[in-house]
Amino acid sequence: MLPVAMAFVSALSSQGQTSQIAHVYTTTSDRSQSMTLTALSPQGNSTTDAIVITNRQNQEIDGYGYAITYASCYNLLERMSAQQRHELLERTFSHTNGYGVSYVRISIGCNDFSSDEYTLCDAKGDRSDLLQHFRLHSDEINYVIPVLKEIIAINPDIKIIAAPWTPPRWMKYENNDPSQTSTSWTGGRLHPDFFMTYGEYFVKFIRTMESYGIRIHAVSPQNEPLNSGNSASMWMPWDDEAGFVSKGLAPALHNAGLKTKIYIYDHNYNYDNGPWGNDDYVRKVYNQMGTGFVGEELVAGSCWHNYGGQLKDIANDIVWGRQDKELLFSEASIGQWNDGRNLNARLAYEMDELIIGPALHRFRGSLVWNFMLDSNGAPNRPKGCTTCYGAIDLMLDDARSEPRLSYNSHYYIMAHASAVIKPGAHRVDTDGWWTEGLSYAAFHNPDNTSAILFSNNGDKNLNVNVNTDNHTYTVAVPAKSVVSMRMGLDPDLTGVDGVAVDTDNEPVSLYDLQGRLARHPVAGRLYITSKGEKIIF
Repeated sequence: MLPVAMAFVSALSSQGQTSQIAHVYTTTSDRSQSMTLTALSPQGNSTTDAIVITNRQNQEIDGYGYAITYASCYNLLERMSAQQRHELLERTFSHTNGYGVSYVRISIGCNDFSSDEYTLCDAKGDRSDLLQHFRLHSDEINYVIPVLKEIIAINPDIKIIAAPWTPPRWMKYENNDPSQTSTSWTGGRLHPDFFMTYGEYFVKFIRTMESYGIRIHAVSPQNEPLNSGNSASMWMPWDDEAGFVSKGLAPALHNAGLKTKIYIYDHNYNYDNGPWGNDDYVRKVYNQMGTGFVGEELVAGSCWHNYGGQLKDIANDIVWGRQDKELLFSEASIGQWNDGRNLNARLAYEMDELIIGPALHRFRGSLVWNFMLDSNGAPNRPKGCTTCYGAIDLMLDDARSEPRLSYNSHYYIMAHASAVIKPGAHRVDTDGWWTEGLSYAAFHNPDNTSAILFSNNGDKNLNVNVNTDNHTYTVAVPAKSVVSMRMGLDPDLTGVDGVAVDTDNEPVSLYDLQGRLARHPVAGRLYITSKGEKIIF
């Protein structure tokens, strides 16, 4: 089990009971600290060598999270007990008893971590209803939907973004010949005659998921539109995407009365080094679509992956182009190719690359790929990624009644961000202190608390002063670590109605995992005492 908290430092300070404490989560690359929770009291005010959190607001934050694939759900449902699974999901997604992860990504039809290649309407209907054979696959019904419903019961405000890997094959054509219907799961292009039909396919998917109590917050038109070799896939150059969004997807959603956001592109920073003029893909799509089309208000922005290129490759486009459009980081993976289980190499790097860097460039959130795979990277598709790791690896190396879980960098960074940055927060500017190896970003939450993320990729332990609201907090940021802080929490030090006592028969305060005093603890939940113990009440 992941150590949710290893220590809790008493909130009492010389400033008295009105002092605002900070909760600090720390994870080190040697795993000596894993989401270790401590509480810090302010130390007065410092004007030198400090990071000063200002009130200069930037983009709103939607959240951080993981992809919930068939493979993840198979491992959760088939290889874990209901209790072990629920404890993991609650620890991950609950705002009150966990880290509050608030965003997930799913596929519309199959992806490269599905049980098979399929769409939701593999048979073409008749002229009166081309989508009459639309239905969910067993992957959704038996695996993805049950897990999503369990997550939603834990966190009803979870945001879900969905993307297709391919449309039904009868909507695609091959070899740049619109008269030649595709027979392949990979490649092919969307026929313009089916722009509106494919838009209605999205509507059917969204409405069907609604019938299960699952609300789709956003969609993208095509996962990796410039990768035609994935399992499954479709080639969607910028002009195809502009045509489909403006003539099919956006009008279909609008006409159905849906408010689902559309994020275009959903691919790499370097446009996959693709030919045929697909550099600057996003600007070209915006320019080609123009304005005034039905559903234009639903085209919220673009989403990005980092398998090719770096954020700096598109930094100028982001800073100077289309400030009215949102940005979302929608996929990254770890695996054998990048030594993805090595926290010393990946932990601080991933926090900087996937969360802090994008946040400093107007991104509203970040998601990573599979929430869970087994220790062999499975289940997976033969033409997909067979060398990927999950954010969590379910270990198959022993015969325990409950499988052992191994947490990788992607789990930690999303948990760190979610634990301190709440949906609806805004990134804020900072002034002052900086040193080599350290990156950071600050945020202001809707509840008036402040948050800051640190990534220390250097070899030196650091003590960093942070100024906010006339308070200074001094936080330890170990070498090769990630640290997240939430400041301005009110320590209610009046006790817990005598529900817990220490060995000296003195009252002990119980705190939930967000640091709120637990006046009425719930049986079976984990609490942290003011004396540093973990208690299952």
